[in-house]
Amino acid sequence: MDKQYDLTVALTYYEPYVSGLTHTARVIAEGMAERGWRVAVVTARHDRSLPRRETIAGVDVYRCPVLGVITRAQITPTYPTVARWLARRSSVLHLHLPMAEASMVARLARPTPIVSTLHIDLYLPPGWLNRFAMFASDITSRSAIRRSAAVVANSEDQAHASKFWPLVRDTEFLPVHAPCVDRRGGQPRYRETAGLHIGFLGRIVEDKGIAYLVRAFRRFADPQARLLVAGNYATVAGGSNLAEVRAEIADDPRIRLLGELRGDEIDDFYASIDVFALPSMAESFGIAQVEAMMCGVPSVTTDLPGGRYPVLATKFGRLVPPRDIDALERAIRELAGTGPEWRAAKAQAARTRFSVTACLDAYEELFTSVRERAADRQWLRGRR
Repeated sequence: MDKQYDLTVALTYYEPYVSGLTHTARVIAEGMAERGWRVAVVTARHDRSLPRRETIAGVDVYRCPVLGVITRAQITPTYPTVARWLARRSSVLHLHLPMAEASMVARLARPTPIVSTLHIDLYLPPGWLNRFAMFASDITSRSAIRRSAAVVANSEDQAHASKFWPLVRDTEFLPVHAPCVDRRGGQPRYRETAGLHIGFLGRIVEDKGIAYLVRAFRRFADPQARLLVAGNYATVAGGSNLAEVRAEIADDPRIRLLGELRGDEIDDFYASIDVFALPSMAESFGIAQVEAMMCGVPSVTTDLPGGRYPVLATKFGRLVPPRDIDALERAIRELAGTGPEWRAAKAQAARTRFSVTACLDAYEELFTSVRERAADRQWLRGRR
C-alpha cells in the first residue's frame, strides 16, 4: 500500500492510553482529520490486545510491537522504520517530545518537514536508571529540535524555563496551549455529602504529588469533607506510587480512589467537586485543571513553569510551592469560600482562552505554513 498523508503524528503511547501528552496528540490528530486532513499516527503497541493497524475517528493508527520496557520507554525495534515509511508519505511530521526514538525518527524522516511539540522536560523519580533515562532522553530531544522546522510548547512560560530553550529560540517557536474539552453538563454522581469536595484527576505517579495533597486534606476536620482521587494506576508507564498514596490515606474513610475515568465519568467528576488540586513536582500545563476551570472549579496548583500558566492567565486559582502542605491547605480553604459569580466569570474566561478550536486553529495554521514552505523549497531545487 502506498497511501499518502497530509500529516503523520509520532508518539509512543496513544489511545487508549491516557495522559496529557496522548490526549493532546489524539485531539490534534482527530481534529485535523475532521477538518479534511489525511492523518496517520505511528505509535507503540503498548497493549498486545490492540490491533497492529486500525482507523479511529478518521485517523489511521499504526502500532509497532513492543519487546520490553525500560522505565517509561518502550523497546520497539520497528518503530523508526515504520515512522520513516509514514513520514516520507506525508507532507508534515508532528513529533511529540520527549520520546526515546525522536532523534532517529527525525533523521530518517528527511526531507519531510518536522513540527515538534515539546510537552515537558522529562522528570523521573531519583535512581541511577532514571538518571540515565533522562540523560538519554535529553540527547534525543535536542537532536529532534535541531532538525525541526518549528517547535511548539504549551506556553512561553514553559518554553523559557526549559533546558532546551537555547535550541528552541533558534527555531520557529510558537506557544499553543493543549486542547481542553468543555465538560460542562455532568451529574454530581461522586458527591456524597454537602461538605467540601476536593478533586485530583491524573496519573497516580510520584511526580503528581498526590501524597502531599492527602496530608493537606487530612488536616480538614469536617467529617463531611471528601477528597476524590481519580486516575490510572493499573497500567501507567513507569509504574504507579499507589502504595505510597494508600499509606498516606491510612484509615481516613473520607478519601476515595476512583480509578481511571473516561467520557461522561470525567464530566461527572468535575460536577462533583468544589476545588481542584494539582500538587505536581513536574507539570507542563495541566489539562485536567483547565477543564475543571472551564466547569467553574478553581485550581490549586504548584508554582512551576508551565503548570502555573493556566492559573496565571485566568487568575482562577492559587499557586503554592511544591511539597508545601501548609500552603496547599491554606489555598484550598481560600478557594472553598469563593462565590458563584466569581467562579462563573472566571470559567467563561477559561473556556474562551483554552478551547479545542483555538488549539486546532493554531496547529492547522502552523502545519499549513510549514508544508507550504517545504513545497516552495522543493520547487526551487527543481528549478536549479
